[in-house]
Amino acid sequence: MWRIDKRILAQFDFISIILIIPLILTSNWLIGEVVPALAQKQMAYVGISFLVFLVVFFLPIRRMSWLIPLIYWISIGLLFAVEFFGHARLGAQRWIEIPFINATIQPSEFVKPALILMLAYLIKKSPPPINGYRLKEFLKISIYILLPFFLIAKEPDLGTAIILLLVGYGVLFFIGVHWKIWAVIIGSIVLLSPLAYKFLLHDYQKVRIKDFLSEKPSYHVQQSIIAIGSGGLTGKSKDEATQTQMRFLPIATSDFIFAFLVERSGFLGALGIILIYVLLILHLMSLSIFNTDYYIKVVTIATSFMIFIYMSVNISMTIGYAPVVGVPLPMFSYGGSSFITFVILFAIMQNLIAFRYKDMYDERGKKSFL
Repeated sequence: MWRIDKRILAQFDFISIILIIPLILTSNWLIGEVVPALAQKQMAYVGISFLVFLVVFFLPIRRMSWLIPLIYWISIGLLFAVEFFGHARLGAQRWIEIPFINATIQPSEFVKPALILMLAYLIKKSPPPINGYRLKEFLKISIYILLPFFLIAKEPDLGTAIILLLVGYGVLFFIGVHWKIWAVIIGSIVLLSPLAYKFLLHDYQKVRIKDFLSEKPSYHVQQSIIAIGSGGLTGKSKDEATQTQMRFLPIATSDFIFAFLVERSGFLGALGIILIYVLLILHLMSLSIFNTDYYIKVVTIATSFMIFIYMSVNISMTIGYAPVVGVPLPMFSYGGSSFITFVILFAIMQNLIAFRYKDMYDERGKKSFL
């Protein structure tokens, strides 16, 4: 009779799962109040994600680490394919149509876990010295970060591109790079930012920055701030949440779902969700800090950085402290691609943690994990 090895369950990280469940349930409740059909579709995404989680979790990632570069370069190939065969929407060419099934995929989502795994593979293969990576190794790893950054920025999808850049270099900062390299990078950013704004940004991106810097926020942000302010301490009932129910609040199930959350559950509800995110981020950081295995260190710290960036940017833009960009609230905003991407990252993390002793010490794989 087949059974799950108790050693795997003993290593499994249940805390992250416990913290994610309230996010999913609260999100589905809010989406269901605005568009019940979307809530049903979101639960279908959750079901698909559960199956994806199981598939990724049981993959022998460590023993098949030679496949990681292949997965990375396939993801890069898909980004190149967007340039030649991409499907455009609202002026952005980010999707590839899948023949015969009338569906599209967004390769930039696949790049996120592929890049993180590739960084883990490279760092595991060549760990940093005591004083951090020197220029040669830093430039070598930077190529793998900058290549998807430029390809995604060209679509254009500057928000996703910058998130990848921040996560990639955030991992390197955490793992260790010589301080002189960071000094040069920071100095270059300060000096070159005006040129990047003038020659690299598209007109609509400049408009977003101007709206953010202007005294009067854009219409979307104004409605979002009204919704947040009207929520009070404990929120409004469904019928009294006029900003959402009367469609004043734009994209209430996705980009501005945090404003909808505050309107319905008030300051206390928003504080509760933010606290869950903070606990999840701190938990992932602790897993990275207290592990010596570079696969686990890189994947956990990269996932925590990504959740922090998504959360802070999304909440900041709803209250007028960041430009409005298409960055969802992680595992909370409506949408399948982003949700599945985070599920894949958590599945990879759980695999690396739960099977670490089996993969490290049972190299021949004679003892099955089932």
